Amino acid sequence: MNPPQPKHRYLPDHLGGRPLVIATHNPGKLAEMRELLAPYGIAAQSAGELNLAEPEETGKTFAENARIKAIAAAKATGQVAFADDSGLCVEALGGEPGIHSARWAGPDKDFRSAMNRIQTLLIERGAREPEQRRGHFIAALCLAFPDGHIEDFEGRIDGVIVWPPKGTAGFGYDPLFLPDGHDRTFGEMTADEKHGLPPKGQGLSHRARAFVTLAKACLEK
Repeated sequence: MNPPQPKHRYLPDHLGGRPLVIATHNPGKLAEMRELLAPYGIAAQSAGELNLAEPEETGKTFAENARIKAIAAAKATGQVAFADDSGLCVEALGGEPGIHSARWAGPDKDFRSAMNRIQTLLIERGAREPEQRRGHFIAALCLAFPDGHIEDFEGRIDGVIVWPPKGTAGFGYDPLFLPDGHDRTFGEMTADEKHGLPPKGQGLSHRARAFVTLAKACLEK
């Protein structure tokens, strides 16, 4: 009988000197992922830079959609691929926009319009006080290997949906989200404050938290 295979793989051993493919066409996500990978000396190129088609995200969870993107990129390139699926879940809206976070911004990626929509819906539901405006960001990360092996990780951060949006840093819904224990939104934080890992930051964001678990499993011996 063959011995059981380890659940996690040490990623550098499987790159073969080639860049990790980041399965995204979103420049904001790409920048954050590159910053998270940089301390480990891992080069990366994006699906957008490689002109890869964007697969249809038919999953019902963040994890399923991350898998769809990572697997598609791994198959298209024959290289290890890394995908993120993330979004904002507003409790008073039944968890929306959730996995549809990017779609709420439309084809033009108009997140100001999407934030206005969230605020309008919250007011319609009488959600004016902070305790009525709870929400959280979730990030699901997936590593897909050309031989079909998959690694999944997830991170979450809770907070309050504020109005008006504050700050111009970050991307997406960042100006709308005030993480618990802080007095500035993600849109007001520097990159190091939002998703920097020690010693530069505390790994605050959902994506950073998911990446920490990935790093411990696949980037540290």
